[in-house]
Amino acid sequence: MSTSSAALPAAIATLKATQLFSALDNPELSAFAGRAVVRRFSPGELLFSEGEPCAGLYVVAAGRVRIFKTSPAGREQVLTIEGPGSSIAELPVFDGGAYPASAAAVDEAQLLFVSRSDFRACCLEHPEVALKVLQVVGVRLRRLVGIIEELSFTTLRHRLIAWLLREAQAHGRATPEGTVFELGISHQELAAHIGTVRELVSRNMARLQSQGLIRAQGREITILDREGLESDLASAL
Repeated sequence: MSTSSAALPAAIATLKATQLFSALDNPELSAFAGRAVVRRFSPGELLFSEGEPCAGLYVVAAGRVRIFKTSPAGREQVLTIEGPGSSIAELPVFDGGAYPASAAAVDEAQLLFVSRSDFRACCLEHPEVALKVLQVVGVRLRRLVGIIEELSFTTLRHRLIAWLLREAQAHGRATPEGTVFELGISHQELAAHIGTVRELVSRNMARLQSQGLIRAQGREITILDREGLESDLASAL
């Protein structure tokens, strides 16, 4: 079922805020939004699984979506978490392959779904959209190379420190004691981000605390010694 006329303005706004479609004008966005389908997902619900034939592209309107790979032993490696304004599954829509990873809602999520045939038709009509796909895929490729480098060449301690520093940079607020941010995920989810298991995350977080580098109170993390963490991280490079 395509987007209703009542929901069309919201769909247009969602597409306009997405890098892939930002170059289109309003009539073009309207035509494209009219072919999109609104889909809602509950926390933990799968959008698609790795290896499934690609049915289409998703655009996040609300909520967050976790993109991940699963090992034969069942361990997850989170590749990224996408929020509003992000597109998902551009590459398999473009090249016709299967979904290369799985995607699941982190929380209540609302997405626009665009079928592969509609998206390809849009690319033929508007070559700038295809160029945007290449830009997005390039960013994703650089991110994946970074993940591979971290998993291959750094220790768990250094991956954890790098993750904490990135979160502090992106979401932290300055206080007299240091940079404070909320740990928005569980230790289990954090383990999936940095390629390990929950127990080792908890153990290494406790070690960083005992060394006076961070303080963890519930979900609130304070970076007490940024220079110490950065120096530790630099020793791995």
